[in-house]
Amino acid sequence: MAHIKYFLPLKKLFPVIISLITLSLIGSIYIQYKWLQIMLEDRQEEFSWKVVNGTIEVSEHLAQQKGTLPSLKSYRTKPGFSFPSEQLQSELMKPSGVAQKFTEYEVAEKIRQAFNNQGLPKLHFEFAIINSSLLTYEMKTRSYEQMLAENKVDSTKNVTTYYAIQPQSGTDWENLAPEEDISVIVPNIQRVVLKQMKWMIIGAIFFTLLIIAAFYVTVYALIRQKKLSAIKNDFINNMTHEFKTPLATISLAVDALKNEKVRNDLVKMDYFSGIIKEENKRMNKHVETILQAAVSDRENVQLTKRPIHVHALMQEIIDNHELQIGEKKGLVEVRFTAKSDTVEADPVHFRNLLSNLVDNAIKYSNENLLLKVSTQSTNKTFTIRVEDNGIGMSKETVKRIFEKFYRAHTGNLHNVKGFGLGLSYVKAMVDAHGGKIKVESTLGKGSLFNVEFPLMKSHLNGVKTDSHLHS
Repeated sequence: MAHIKYFLPLKKLFPVIISLITLSLIGSIYIQYKWLQIMLEDRQEEFSWKVVNGTIEVSEHLAQQKGTLPSLKSYRTKPGFSFPSEQLQSELMKPSGVAQKFTEYEVAEKIRQAFNNQGLPKLHFEFAIINSSLLTYEMKTRSYEQMLAENKVDSTKNVTTYYAIQPQSGTDWENLAPEEDISVIVPNIQRVVLKQMKWMIIGAIFFTLLIIAAFYVTVYALIRQKKLSAIKNDFINNMTHEFKTPLATISLAVDALKNEKVRNDLVKMDYFSGIIKEENKRMNKHVETILQAAVSDRENVQLTKRPIHVHALMQEIIDNHELQIGEKKGLVEVRFTAKSDTVEADPVHFRNLLSNLVDNAIKYSNENLLLKVSTQSTNKTFTIRVEDNGIGMSKETVKRIFEKFYRAHTGNLHNVKGFGLGLSYVKAMVDAHGGKIKVESTLGKGSLFNVEFPLMKSHLNGVKTDSHLHS
């Protein structure tokens, strides 16, 4: 036996897909956030260690320079020179401190060079040289104390290091050198680290937004697919019904014609032959509607344009719909006030789009139809208005009226038939002819279609206006 695979219908599968994609998106964003958070903490810790190592490097360098004896050679060259007393000589022999050996600028340059060696160029810092026995500042930058106070409020904001500046143990100056510490403060470490991670953060945000965009496109495509699936089913049902009815009628008429009594009665023969002909015309019209929709699907519709007098064409279309208008007990009000009615258009498609507008007005109307058709023109454009007193449309329907296969809800009007292709074809053909179409409608009061086309410049001389009523 052949294996039968069962698939969930789109209606049930859709929520599952949305849920899975949403969970994936939330999980991805959370992982990105935690990854950046952990990386920021690691970078801050690494940054702090580099600051500490740089400070140690500076302190060791200063310790090597610390405690150099003053030179007494110059005193020997002077006449009448005598060595100082042992007490004064002892004072002169004491190692000097950092502040006596270096200026603030020189110490700052040593710190800057040490940070460069640690891979921290152009780093802002404040420092101080502190006499640890007297607890006094021997040297400090202008903002050091301010930064120190801020650090006491929030110790995570800045990196503060202290390191003793002492000669190496076992040297002659180990116990003679003054006790000094170097303190370096690097402010706003988080801002500095974030600046270093700038491109990484931008990349993470970019790809997160890309995932969100892909999620949106996927959901939009699924929703559209769901709508198209419903539209397809509705179209198939409508098409089946629209073709099944005339075929059944033709079948009955053919069976009747086989009857001997009917064949001997010319009146009945003409009657049943007429039914077959009318139903055949009805089927041809459905086929033409579907073909029109196929044409409007093409990106580049091939139009064979030639000058067309719209007034004459519109009058012919109204006359062709006389039977349908009569069934609605309708009245047609025609006001052709355009001074020029010549446009350059494809004869077949232009006729079809105007015919569809009239057919739509009749189709979506109750009895006592009042159809108003009027025209007007400017130096550059020709406008035709088709207005009815039918069932009208809601705002939502007006927004979607030109969508393919879309059919407005007709309320209690159950005799409206069609595939929802007529107005989508009209919109496509208006666009193909370089025109514009606007719709105004009020639910329960009727609709107005306003179509504007470019006017041929070589046909600006007007024709006689016409204003009359047809019933």
